[in-house]
Amino acid sequence: MPASPELIAHARDLFADLGPIKVGGLFGGTALYVEGDVMFACIIGEIIYMKSDENTLGQFQEAGSAPFSYDKPTGTTVVTSLMSLPDNAMDDPDEARMWAQLSYEPALKAAEKKRIAKARKAAKKDAKKDETS
Repeated sequence: MPASPELIAHARDLFADLGPIKVGGLFGGTALYVEGDVMFACIIGEIIYMKSDENTLGQFQEAGSAPFSYDKPTGTTVVTSLMSLPDNAMDDPDEARMWAQLSYEPALKAAEKKRIAKARKAAKKDAKKDETS
């Protein structure tokens, strides 16, 4: 379920210093992007999750953040690449900006991987098209 308009507006206010924020759909939630395709955060349910990786995970855990998780018939899946925005940042734009800046590097790496995969797929498609011409 997409996030409420109120929570999206609140997130935009929290992260306003980052520049224009694009909002998009994300497996039952709402993704927040900067620079067009760099997803640094998302909202699932009523929780803002920040992009994380092995270099930032410890800082999120120390701040009391919880990973995104969901249940499957085979058990619960924990996604540590999405960590909740620490509670003290929910109403503090300066604190929220610090967490967003921390999330930027893992988000940029993920976006670059997607860009490369997309370019390879397009090249492969073009090569097939050339073979049939």
